[in-house]
Amino acid sequence: MIDTLLGTKGRMDQIFVDGVRHPVTRVKAGPCVVTQIFEGRVQLGLGERKLKNTTKPMQGHFKNVIKDNKAPRYTREVKTDETLAVGSEIKASDIFLANDTISVSGISKGKGFAGVVKRWGFSGGPKTHGQSDRQRAPGSIGQGTTPGRVLKGKHMAGRMGNEAKTIKNLKILVVDSETNEILISGPIPGPLGSLVVIKRLNTREELNA
Repeated sequence: MIDTLLGTKGRMDQIFVDGVRHPVTRVKAGPCVVTQIFEGRVQLGLGERKLKNTTKPMQGHFKNVIKDNKAPRYTREVKTDETLAVGSEIKASDIFLANDTISVSGISKGKGFAGVVKRWGFSGGPKTHGQSDRQRAPGSIGQGTTPGRVLKGKHMAGRMGNEAKTIKNLKILVVDSETNEILISGPIPGPLGSLVVIKRLNTREELNA
């Protein structure tokens, strides 16, 4: 059975369950359309893009799922043993229920070029003894003669964020079958409107146990 769906990240909010406040992220999960079938996996499409803004090769690829001169905006492949047909639609309520345990994958927010204090949590140099300009400096980055170079992977200043991140063991608190919106406990990666991949980690038997 398919256990993964594409969605777009919405704003954060809060809800009360049994008198307890829970911070949640609103996610528009689906509806996704099956665009291609492989052995053991399928390709899902999400969103809409005007046909004039879709390349000719992709128009041919989406020829069986184009509706109202619009093609899917995003595509991702997911594993499944379920037999699906090209063009079939998958909604959030077809996969997820309240209290499901999930993982959410996305591209984190880009922070631009950042120093070592912000990027890696360095403590910086001393604030006294005449060190007027070394408070956020990285300090020594290696030895002299041996090895005589900076080792690979050394934590230094550079671009921060804009990386693939996966948050595991989040909970679905609410599933709205009419709007395909789900409320996920806690924050998830990415800016507003970004693509996220939501995967259910528990089975139906575990949820009913």
